[in-house]
Amino acid sequence: MMDSELASETSLLQASPLASPLLGVNDVDPVFEQNAGGRSPFLFTSDHYGRLLPEKLGDLGLPESELVRHIAWDIGIAGVAERLADMLGAHLIAQRYSRLVIDCNRSPGVASSIPVISEATAIPRNEGISEGERAARRREIFEPYHRRIDAAIDRRLHDTRPAVLVSLHSFTPVYAGVARPWHIAALYNRDTVLPQLLLKHLRAEGDLVVGDNEPYAVSDLSDYTIPVHGEARGLVNTGIEIRQDLIADRSGQQQWAERLARIFAEIELELRRERLVD
Repeated sequence: MMDSELASETSLLQASPLASPLLGVNDVDPVFEQNAGGRSPFLFTSDHYGRLLPEKLGDLGLPESELVRHIAWDIGIAGVAERLADMLGAHLIAQRYSRLVIDCNRSPGVASSIPVISEATAIPRNEGISEGERAARRREIFEPYHRRIDAAIDRRLHDTRPAVLVSLHSFTPVYAGVARPWHIAALYNRDTVLPQLLLKHLRAEGDLVVGDNEPYAVSDLSDYTIPVHGEARGLVNTGIEIRQDLIADRSGQQQWAERLARIFAEIELELRRERLVD
C-alpha cells in the first residue's frame, strides 16, 4: 500500500459510522518518540516495540504468560532501540501497543494484521470482531504510527537532510522446534546498499553468525514499514533482526546497542564517501 492509498483509507475510516473509539482516557498514545531533533541520518523505527493492550480490550482472552511471549511483541528490542538512538543522536519512532491488537508491520486487511491465531495460540478477543472495531484499531494505533514516520521523512526531505531508514526487530531463538543459529540478521528486498554494508561490518566482527535475509526476508506481502516508507520513497533502508535471548536483559541490550552504534558510525562514513548521504 502506497502513501496515497494509506491517506485514502484513513479518510474513509474517519468517516465511517461503524468506527467507534478504542483508546480511552487511561490509554497512552500509541507512538513513542526519542530524539525527534536528532541530527543523525539514521531514522530508527520499531513496529513491535511495546506490548500494551487498550483498556477496552482487556487481556484479549489470554493469560499473562502468553502476553509476555514473542507473539505479543519483539522481546528486548525496546531497550536496544532506545540505547542505540541515544548513542547515535538518532530519531526513534516506535509503537507501544501489542502486535496482537494490530500488527503495524502488516498491511491492513491481511489476516496477520489482526491475528486470530499467532504461532498456534488462539487470540479469543480477535475472533469475529466487527468492521467498526477493525477500523478503530487501524485509525487509533496503526495510522498515527505510520503518519508520524511519514511526517519525519517529509521534514527531512523538506530540509534536504538525509533519511536512512532502519527498522528494528527481534526473533525467537527456536521456532517450531528448530534452533536458529543466527545472532543478528540484515533484512531487505529491493534496496541492497545498506544491507550489504551492514552484512560486511557484522561479518567483520568475527564472533557472529550473521543472517542474510534469515530467518526472515522483506516482501510487499509480509511487511509494511520498509516497502512503504523505505522503498516507495526511495530511501536507503534495511531491517535488522536480533535474536531475543541475546537482548533479553539490560546487559545484553547495552552490549548490542554499543556494537551497533559503532558499526553504524562506520557505515555513515562510508555512505557519505559514496555520496549516498550528503
